[in-house]
Amino acid sequence: MFENVRADLSASIARRKKNDWWKRHPRIELLRAFGNIGVWPVVAYRFGHWAKSVRIPLVGQVLRLAGMLFRQFMMVWTGVFIHPDAVIGPGLVIHTWLGIFVGTTTIGKNCTLSSGVLISHATRSVGDNVYFGAGAKIIADTKIGSNVVIMANSLILTDVRDNTTIGGVPARIKLRGGRPQRFLKEEPVNGGSRDAAKPENGTYSAPVPPSAAPVSPSAPLQVSLTAPLKAPLEE
Repeated sequence: MFENVRADLSASIARRKKNDWWKRHPRIELLRAFGNIGVWPVVAYRFGHWAKSVRIPLVGQVLRLAGMLFRQFMMVWTGVFIHPDAVIGPGLVIHTWLGIFVGTTTIGKNCTLSSGVLISHATRSVGDNVYFGAGAKIIADTKIGSNVVIMANSLILTDVRDNTTIGGVPARIKLRGGRPQRFLKEEPVNGGSRDAAKPENGTYSAPVPPSAAPVSPSAPLQVSLTAPLKAPLEE
């Protein structure tokens, strides 16, 4: 249990920015990881799953009761429920919480969940490095491969092979590659603010090609009726 929790915290820390020097300190990183609300449902699941394996009389019952109370409190607080009978590998990250349900299935390592994700009990297995977009749902007897990106609000009804990006309702759009893109925050230019390059009038204009000559608004529009028409491009 402790190795999986350590891997979950490491995955959560790796996704955080470390621009300031004080954020790079190991203790500060650990405190920031526990400050992430999405970490606590994962810890509650890890504890409940571990408590079910304790076979010591009376001690096991007390631990399972504590795990159930801890899990129910996290469900009410964060809106995330992960069944203790699920088998989930290390590196589980809840990117955005609320409205997440994970049933009794098997999930590999380095899985990322977003708001509104539903992984039903009927799901056979989920591979490694799978990213679930917001609102993604798996409600059929399906198997998800490794290195898969499931787009937001997708409904999975069939098996998904490895290295695939899939989306749709039901999910039929399949693209090659299963690596989610990371959209980083725009950094200031030359140490200044992002508004430094903004024009005074508050608007942006597209650059004019060097070959384009300025046209006066009062100039008459000249159209040549004798110029041959260009043939359409051949496919």
